[in-house]
Amino acid sequence: MSRFVRDLSKAMSQDGASQFQEVIRQELELSVKKELEKILTTAPSHEFEHTKKDLDGFRKLFHRFLQEKGPSVDWGKIQRPPEDSIQPYEKIKARGLPDNISSVLNKLVVVKLNGGLGTSMGCKGPKSLIGVRNENTFLDLTVQQIEHLNKTYNTDVPLVLMNSFNTDEDTKKILQKYNHCRVKIYTFNQSRYPRINKESLLPVAKNVSFSGENTEAWYPPGHGDIYASFYNSGLLDTFIGEGKEYIFVSNIDNLGATVDLYILNHLMNPPNGKPCEFVMEVTNKTRADVKGGTLTQYEGKLRLVEIAQVPKAHVDEFKSVSKFKIFNTNNLWISLAAVKRLQEQNAIDMEIIVNPKTLDGGLNVIQLETAVGAAIKSFENSLGINVPRSRFLPVKTTSDLLLVMSNLYSLNAGSLTMSEKREFPTVPLVKLGSSFTKVQDYLRRFESIPDMLELDHLTVSGDVTFGKNVSLKGTVIIIANHGDRIDIPPGAVLENKIVSGNLRILDH
Repeated sequence: MSRFVRDLSKAMSQDGASQFQEVIRQELELSVKKELEKILTTAPSHEFEHTKKDLDGFRKLFHRFLQEKGPSVDWGKIQRPPEDSIQPYEKIKARGLPDNISSVLNKLVVVKLNGGLGTSMGCKGPKSLIGVRNENTFLDLTVQQIEHLNKTYNTDVPLVLMNSFNTDEDTKKILQKYNHCRVKIYTFNQSRYPRINKESLLPVAKNVSFSGENTEAWYPPGHGDIYASFYNSGLLDTFIGEGKEYIFVSNIDNLGATVDLYILNHLMNPPNGKPCEFVMEVTNKTRADVKGGTLTQYEGKLRLVEIAQVPKAHVDEFKSVSKFKIFNTNNLWISLAAVKRLQEQNAIDMEIIVNPKTLDGGLNVIQLETAVGAAIKSFENSLGINVPRSRFLPVKTTSDLLLVMSNLYSLNAGSLTMSEKREFPTVPLVKLGSSFTKVQDYLRRFESIPDMLELDHLTVSGDVTFGKNVSLKGTVIIIANHGDRIDIPPGAVLENKIVSGNLRILDH
């Protein structure tokens, strides 16, 4: 057989396979469409339009999911970003502040991502309602920060919460307590998308309810959903009508994400006259951040690359602190006019994150998500700003909670700042074991939060409790073996100590 005939038959068989795949894909899309139509018929009339928008959004995402060939990026095309595309914060700060801070602030809207539950920390309800400092919750601190701005500069910066169907009801109940604060608070909801069966790729839900057997059938599709949901809520147009120009978006559990007047000034008065539509705050990686998404140059644009998109062979290279020195804090400054333009052109391009889950009954499902920062490549004149680590202070675990509750930080008008008594600006590495995972267990194990001003590293494992006024310095490792218990006595000073075995303080 000639080489030409061989190549031709190979091409034909490949073509046949891709045609077959296309037929399968079309049939699958049709099946999903029918299932979604059935679900829509179960929506009560007052929820019909809203549900239709959600299901249409899901269909678009599902269509893209079937079209795309896996999550990997072409590793050969990834380059370090050009020098001027990631500016050091010091350079932004050196430009100073304008005389008219008020007029600059009045063009800003603060948006907090408030879709998450406190389940990973053993709490029911929205994570934003967990107490983090002096009985103040994440939400309390956020409101205090913005109220302080509004009072100081006589401005009207609103707070917008992007809730999910998991957090909306509880959040709205609590908002009444801020009625007398000088902050206008708005909410809108993330979309509600159906989880799909991993095998059949069909929705698990049979109707729109999310109670009973349907409790696990729905999910909020990641914070990349903010663009469509914000637009659909009508709030985007409302704020543009009020003369607002930028949103500052961040996770509500990042206590370092406060409004930064220097970055805002840089956006409102760009040095080269070219408006910047998207700023991503990045910060230097440490060994603890190796999995964080990083900014790269890809096909001539700034692009966020997440670990899930990296081909397996290059994961170690991606984690390298020397090659990719920065990661995304998810503090983002985005032009409202640009969001409106791109949303109306259907031009916001975000990679799909395929998140596998196992439901309580053992059913394997996948949920399709997107991330807000991934849209950076769709905006014009985007910029990274390398900010101090203090602007990234997320509370994901009780280990993080211990840090922010301690005397390492002082609280002023809702903002946490590192204590001046701490001689070096780095945060200690804290690892609390599984006995501390739930907030209520963690609180029970500390009679008072230890003095940690001189602490470098703390590891605690097993059944350990701390008495009042304990002081921890240098490297402290406390390990109670299975069946043992260690009570650190009141007033104890542990400096560069390893404590193990069994230590019980008994009253007599």
